[in-house]
Amino acid sequence: MNKLIELLNSSLVSGAIIAVLAAWLTNRARNHQEQQAEIGALRVQADALTVAVMELQGAVAANRLLWEGPAERGRTFVLAVLAFAGGAARARVAGGTDVQSGLVGFGRAAELLSREREASKQTVAAVREPLTRAATAAAPLVRCSDPAVVTTTEQLLNAFSDVEDTVRLEAALEAFGRAVNTATAPRLSWRARRRTVSSG
Repeated sequence: MNKLIELLNSSLVSGAIIAVLAAWLTNRARNHQEQQAEIGALRVQADALTVAVMELQGAVAANRLLWEGPAERGRTFVLAVLAFAGGAARARVAGGTDVQSGLVGFGRAAELLSREREASKQTVAAVREPLTRAATAAAPLVRCSDPAVVTTTEQLLNAFSDVEDTVRLEAALEAFGRAVNTATAPRLSWRARRRTVSSG
C-alpha cells in the first residue's frame, strides 16, 4: 500500500511539473509568434514609408525639372515674347494702332503665362498625393513600441515640411532605416546575451 501511495504521489508531482512546464512553453511559443508577427508588420510598414518617400522625392524632382529650371524659365520667356509679337502683328494686320497692337500682344502673352502658371500649379498639386501617402504610411510607425522608430519617423515627417532640402530628407530616411533595422534585428537568446556580457 505504501508503494502505491508513493507511486501515486510521484505521478501527481511529475504531472504537476509537466503541466507547469507545458504552460510555460506554450506561453513562450505564443510570445515568440506575436513578436515575429510584430517584427513582420514593422518591416511592411517601414517599406511602405520608404517607398512613399522615394515617390515623393521623384515627384519633387520631376516638378523641379519640368517647371523650375532655368531652361524652362527661358522657354516660358521666349514663348511669352513670341505670343506678344504674334498678337501685336495680328492686331496690326487687322488695322489696329500701335497702342491697340501692344494691348493685344500683352493680352496674348498674359494668356500664355496664365496657362503656364495653371499647368505649374497642377504639377505642384501632384506632389500632394505622394506627400499624403507618405504621411499615411508613417501613421502606424508613430505608434510603434520602439522609441527609436517613433523618434526617427517623427524626424522624417518633419523633413517633409521642406521637401526641397534633399540632404535633410536623406539623413532622416537613413536614420529611420537604421532604427528599423535595429528594431527588427533578431533577438539574442538569454544564453547568448549572457555570453556576450561575461566575455565583454
